[in-house]
Amino acid sequence: MNNYEAVLIFNPDLTDEIRNQQLDTFKEIIAQAGEVTSVDDWGKKKLAYEINDYKDGYYYIVDFKAEANHIKEFERRMRISDSIMRYMVIRKED
Repeated sequence: MNNYEAVLIFNPDLTDEIRNQQLDTFKEIIAQAGEVTSVDDWGKKKLAYEINDYKDGYYYIVDFKAEANHIKEFERRMRISDSIMRYMVIRKED
């Protein structure tokens, strides 16, 4: 398994409950073929540029281990999610 880091920026209009449910859903997707090692909640931050007329977003940093072929499914699910404004997954050096 490889080590990965995902940066997730959630829509600021979401309630805390819905945002936490969505985060749990993404953690479950990772857990299907990997393991979440840590989740860092950065909270609401100002964006570098406006995205869909929003100036703020909720940031989460998720460190996890997974097989390389599972990353495509994880990214696909984030891409079609209405709650995620932007995301980025990078492979960390061992």
